[in-house]
Amino acid sequence: MNKFILSEEIQEFITSNIGADVAKLALQKNKFPAADWTTILNQIAAKQKAKTKLPIWSNTSNIYYPSKISVEQTSSEKTAEYKSKLVSGTSLIDLTGGFGVDAYYFSIRVNQVTHCEINTELSEIVAHNFEQFQVKNVRCLAGDSSEILATLNQKFDWIYIDPSRRNDAKGKVFMLNDCLPNIPELLDFYFRFADKIMVKTAPILDISAGLSELKNAKEIHIVAIENEVKELLWVLEKNYSKEIQITTCNLAKGISEEFTFKYGSSSISNYSLPKKYLFEPNAANMKSGGFDEITSHFEVEKLHQHSHLYTSDSLIDFPGRVFEIENCFEYNKQNMKSFLENKKANITTRNFPETVENIRKKWKIKDGGNTYCFFTTDANNAKIVLLCSKLK
Repeated sequence: MNKFILSEEIQEFITSNIGADVAKLALQKNKFPAADWTTILNQIAAKQKAKTKLPIWSNTSNIYYPSKISVEQTSSEKTAEYKSKLVSGTSLIDLTGGFGVDAYYFSIRVNQVTHCEINTELSEIVAHNFEQFQVKNVRCLAGDSSEILATLNQKFDWIYIDPSRRNDAKGKVFMLNDCLPNIPELLDFYFRFADKIMVKTAPILDISAGLSELKNAKEIHIVAIENEVKELLWVLEKNYSKEIQITTCNLAKGISEEFTFKYGSSSISNYSLPKKYLFEPNAANMKSGGFDEITSHFEVEKLHQHSHLYTSDSLIDFPGRVFEIENCFEYNKQNMKSFLENKKANITTRNFPETVENIRKKWKIKDGGNTYCFFTTDANNAKIVLLCSKLK
């Protein structure tokens, strides 16, 4: 950590160049010989990234940023605030502290937070930033988290872990034992120091696969921002073996769409042909797999077992997009020529044999406009098209 970066002159330069082309700035001569030019440019790029993702950091003076990739990989303030609402008590230890965004929000809810980070420089950066925030209840410890736990040898109310993948060799499929720390291997060790553990994983982890590795799961939270799933949160409790609660949350435009159900429940969907309104679950609900539970909790019926679209004659508050169906017709050449060929429309496919790209190309449909088209399969296994106007 180069403390010359925190000089008033350099900080003013960094702030005044937010939004500038960093690649062009790199061609300029270093105006500040006491500091490394690449480090200064990194501060600009990282602060620029933090502007929307981490507004508290961006709007606080004398914040020191690690590499841009560390900022990209850290939790956003929105997801950190969400997970902080799941914890309480007097003590929490964050075993994979990183840039400290989660620890900051935990410190609002918990009396004493311990931030562990194996990277000594990053630990120093986080400690400095907490001083700027005047946060007094977070201690930053550098080193291996398992060694820190064993050395402290104290009981915490919560352990929080955000494991990182060792490599990308397996592509999109990975298991928790492919990560560091290896939580399945260390779980009994962790439970010696806390009865409650929260694990954050990337959204590509399959829920059933995660449950095969994590014992004592009590809750799973699927968190999306603006309909993009960002995190899976696994709440584990020592010796817990009862029903697992799934909560989906989509944080969008000042609202929070939430839906809760029991994992593995025996709900059975009701089916119907399209009615007046169409409902499309948000991304968090799609990830949850709770498609049958939706018809049990909301006054809607499903179009088809595999379509994951719902319909009703009543307009209800629904966790996802809501449309009014203006027309419904069978997918064939005559109907497509009459209603959509050479038109402008937003297209979605659900349980349909053709891709959006092929449909656009085949019928010369331009993207955009106020018409929303759903190409899907109905309860009679017919391929249909729904022309809709968006209500939410």
